[in-house]
Amino acid sequence: MRTEDGVRLWAAREGDGEPVVFCHGGPGLWDMMADVAADLSAAATVCRWDQRGCGRSQRQGPYSVERTVADLDAVRAHFGWDRVALLGHSWGAQLALRYTLAHPDRVTKLVYVSGTGIDDDSTWHGDYSRNLRNSLGGHLTRWEALAAKERTAKEDREYCVLQWSADFADRERALEHAEAMADPWFDVNFECNAALGGESSPVLRGQCETLDVPTLIVDGAADIRPRSAVDSLARALPEASRVRLPAGHLPWVEDPAGFRSAVGGFLADRCCPGAG
Repeated sequence: MRTEDGVRLWAAREGDGEPVVFCHGGPGLWDMMADVAADLSAAATVCRWDQRGCGRSQRQGPYSVERTVADLDAVRAHFGWDRVALLGHSWGAQLALRYTLAHPDRVTKLVYVSGTGIDDDSTWHGDYSRNLRNSLGGHLTRWEALAAKERTAKEDREYCVLQWSADFADRERALEHAEAMADPWFDVNFECNAALGGESSPVLRGQCETLDVPTLIVDGAADIRPRSAVDSLARALPEASRVRLPAGHLPWVEDPAGFRSAVGGFLADRCCPGAG
């Protein structure tokens, strides 16, 4: 599909039922939630897409949160949906929240997975950095060496795989899971990452307090990003429930049954076990 400014975006849909649009993490990465889509497609029409400049989409800016919100709306309109549910992971959770605040009349439900809340990054990023280094363990020296140099394309992939391995609670399978995230590999858009990551965060608490959209917050209990960062968001949202799963940053990988039960139940209006 094409946006109104002519940029090609990769998008795919599968399944039957009410539409659910995924928002992948990053920024600068691509959709890695094919397994989640397969699980949910029996009860919903699932749409996956790669954000502007990322993955299978055209590598062309401009890159900004406002522009990415507009692109998400273009995806919704392209498939002819008046209202959709949104499922966002990590940075994508922030994107889905920002879209919902901008267009609450176009969102039926919001699933906020492994996001970092609405407070300033300084409240959690220091703990995250320490947790990342601790989690890398014996890979820390190599990761630091790669981080400090001008990398080849092959080294970019190695750097990302090592960093992503820190996001899994099961340390024995962490590299295996991270390698799976990198297959297929589309190259990280570091320009996009820097542009979006460098934007100042607006104060969203007031908007969240009046948001009339049912929201499910999903945490991995072992996520190296402190889950306390999301507490103020959970308190601000009038219609929020929250579930914690025994997993790291990608809970559908390490607790697929729990994730399927919580998210599938929420989207189908059933009670979410453990939510509260």
